[in-house]
Amino acid sequence: MTPRLRLEVLSSGDFDAIHAETLKVLEQTGVFVEDDEALDIFADGGARVDREARMVRIPGELVEAAIAACPTDKGEPVTFSNFDEGVMYVDPRSGERREPRTADAGDAALLVDALANIDSYAAAVRPIDVPAATAAVHGCEAALLNTSKHVGAEATSGWEVRVCAELGACIVGSLDALRDDQIVTFGTCPVSPLQLPRDATEVIVECARLGLSDCILSMAMAGGSAPVTLAGTLVVHNAEVLAGIALAQLTERGSPVTYGSSTTAMDLRFAAASVGSPELALIGAAAAQIARRYKLPSCIAGA
Repeated sequence: MTPRLRLEVLSSGDFDAIHAETLKVLEQTGVFVEDDEALDIFADGGARVDREARMVRIPGELVEAAIAACPTDKGEPVTFSNFDEGVMYVDPRSGERREPRTADAGDAALLVDALANIDSYAAAVRPIDVPAATAAVHGCEAALLNTSKHVGAEATSGWEVRVCAELGACIVGSLDALRDDQIVTFGTCPVSPLQLPRDATEVIVECARLGLSDCILSMAMAGGSAPVTLAGTLVVHNAEVLAGIALAQLTERGSPVTYGSSTTAMDLRFAAASVGSPELALIGAAAAQIARRYKLPSCIAGA
């Protein structure tokens, strides 16, 4: 852990403008929501739901109430994690480049466990030697057996959230104990622009019901799935994250959430995400600053 870092790239006026435009997007344009249960939760919470188009328009006061309902950031030191979730793996023993297996997730967790400057393990690879519907569970089990550090599970369904939570509960003693000592947490991503697919809403809803932390992380791309300007991209990014936060708080008021960003610019030559670029650094710093203004913990992607 290191002392809290701070880089201010937005003025107070910049933040106010981004926040105001975000509320306008959520209330007037809305977000596409795939799953019926999530549509019901939004409708019961006061959002305007077009069930035929599966569009949800969220009033500004509902969004701000959701932000206020979140547990506030405790100002803990900055921590570092590996990135996730690799689709290929280079076997350290043979040098072979291949698709990852469950044992590889265990090896990756063991490596992270030995690295003093990495504070937690995120699902480095998704195993392909098990059914896709249970891959996150097998990866989480392999990680928990090979590291004493916090494990970030990449669940893609409510069922996977529950089973991974049960694995964590086996270690700390119970689900109640897991809420106090969250050795397993979760993360999910909206789909840009402005979509909450079924896998994302299932994870958000189940985490809220269990009282477990969920990182809602946008991966918008400036010039691709978001406006080419960084300010416009931050509005889309912020709207996606806040839509997920609103769903979490409408499911269970006070549920813990983390404000996440892996948003960057699209490389216009190759139509690929420009990871490690100056734009990613600027957007990440701005996203962390926005999270601080909302008094939320943040998870920001690096190079």
